[in-house]
Amino acid sequence: MATLTIPKTQSVYTHEELVDEKIIKWFFAAALTFLTASMLAGLLVSLQLIRHNPFAGIELFSPGRWRMVHTNAVAYGFLANGFLGCLHWAIPRLTLQPVLDRRLSWFIFVAWQAVVGATAVGILLGEAQGLEWGETPIWVDPVAQLGLILVALNFGTPIARMKGPMYVTLWYFMAAFIWTPLTYAMGNFIPEYFVSGTSAGAIGGLFIHDLVGLFVTPLGWGLMYYFVPILIKKPIWSHGLSLVGFWGLAFFYPLQGIHHFLYTPIPMFLQYGAVVSTIAVELVVTTVIINFFGSIWGNWSIVRTNLPVRYFYTGMVFYFLTCLQCSFQVTLTFQKIIHFSDWVVGHAHMVMFGVFSMWIMGMMIYLFPRLLKREWASQSLLEWHFWLSTVGLAVMAGDLILLGLFQGW
Repeated sequence: MATLTIPKTQSVYTHEELVDEKIIKWFFAAALTFLTASMLAGLLVSLQLIRHNPFAGIELFSPGRWRMVHTNAVAYGFLANGFLGCLHWAIPRLTLQPVLDRRLSWFIFVAWQAVVGATAVGILLGEAQGLEWGETPIWVDPVAQLGLILVALNFGTPIARMKGPMYVTLWYFMAAFIWTPLTYAMGNFIPEYFVSGTSAGAIGGLFIHDLVGLFVTPLGWGLMYYFVPILIKKPIWSHGLSLVGFWGLAFFYPLQGIHHFLYTPIPMFLQYGAVVSTIAVELVVTTVIINFFGSIWGNWSIVRTNLPVRYFYTGMVFYFLTCLQCSFQVTLTFQKIIHFSDWVVGHAHMVMFGVFSMWIMGMMIYLFPRLLKREWASQSLLEWHFWLSTVGLAVMAGDLILLGLFQGW
């Protein structure tokens, strides 16, 4: 096994010393378990669309509670576990240093599964908080907050020890480790204990969107900047352009959340600010998309022949479409049509499934053979998985978006 040299300490680590492959497999297994649970919960909720409830009168199985289980299992069960597994691979290999403590990694793994499980139980027992994406019971919040701080400490330490310029992936990671605990505290503690009414609604709107923009987005794009150059075997097209995307995200994304509550008693200057920043983010996202597609310019066949790359770039296309859609759906004129309609549901599924789930699936397809030391049993099934996911999502999102227009008119 080749060794990797760390310039700072002149220490030498093998791949096995850098990367704990076992914990990555466990994080991936947990992610897939919660993905399955979330799909079953979503199926249970979707039965209401055909006016069928096999559990009518059973409070524990009420659609409202299972809808919250569905969303929380996706965000904190599937996406969080998937990203944590990928971070255990990417950060040690980028920094050439192991995480702060492998025992801490295992503690985080066990604690995080307990947090997600306790959240599901609390929701089903009627103890959810009344905040979108922040339904975690109040007795779970302090534990989840501590877990996010420990994650930042475990992964942030090897990054902080580096000297000299950092690759853009690490910029995104460090930002996520700072933003995520702050976002969670903002959404789960401030509305619960310190403010109420319209003020709580405004903060809740910021939390809803910042959970996407300051948690999964920087982790997702950071991992794309790591994996894509490796798989296409060439550097990213422009490092400078990648930093434009990073700083654009940092400056504009935190202000967007109020656009969830246009035409409400929230002060209009906040609503206008959200509209402007949302449109600005689309311009920023365009630079990121140009950067990645410029990286495969003249080598388009790799999207056809390399399945993980296809997953990555499919997710990027959905991300661009989602942000493009968002840039005009946030205008006050368009809100009159799609507000409270199924357009919003289609939009949300397109970003959570079409973007971040696609990216995690692509990374799993790339990493599992390296973790298990054997190839996939069937390439045909992998192809079916990709096309069923892509076509299925496109049909579902397109149907909901179109339905939203009919509902609004």
